[in-house]
Amino acid sequence: MIGLGLVFAGWQFSQANYRFQGSLIDPPVPAADFSLTDHNGNPFRLGDQRGKIVLLFFGYTYCPDVCPVTMSQFRQIKQQLGETAADVRFVFITVDPERDNAGQLRRYVPNFDPDFIGLTGERSALEIVWKNYGVYADKQPLDDSDHSGDNYLVDHTARVYLIDRQGDWRLTYPFGMEASQLTDDLEYLLRQKSD
Repeated sequence: MIGLGLVFAGWQFSQANYRFQGSLIDPPVPAADFSLTDHNGNPFRLGDQRGKIVLLFFGYTYCPDVCPVTMSQFRQIKQQLGETAADVRFVFITVDPERDNAGQLRRYVPNFDPDFIGLTGERSALEIVWKNYGVYADKQPLDDSDHSGDNYLVDHTARVYLIDRQGDWRLTYPFGMEASQLTDDLEYLLRQKSD
């Protein structure tokens, strides 16, 4: 009995001294709410996700590198979480609304996982979201002879944002962080009781 008590006390101590892998926002701040359209054409409101952890990533479907790598990491994280992934929302918000309509997102996002959520909307609505999360997005034309205006890349912020169960912005992660490190933080937060 004493041994069991020591094991439990040791577990509590390790939990109290947990060191987050991402950049911790301390104290957490309320995440700016927003309403956008998901890849199935349905409304999505961040505030409706209370009780779930939300991972936000801002990218675009024509991205040649950072975005598919990050979405593949999301898939790894979901696999590593197993059944507890049901309490996490993986959300991709476009920085390229001119090309990333709901149909384009519907062709892209479910290729990584059918439960992932792709969001789009009017540029004016998205710009408010980008501003609230400190997201940079800038078109970079690839070819001056392309008069259609569709031949461009988008330089953009490549961080992942973690919103906790209470709707607070808790952590951010730089591009290139190992999926297992995000999984560690998620597992820790998922073990915490929701207020």
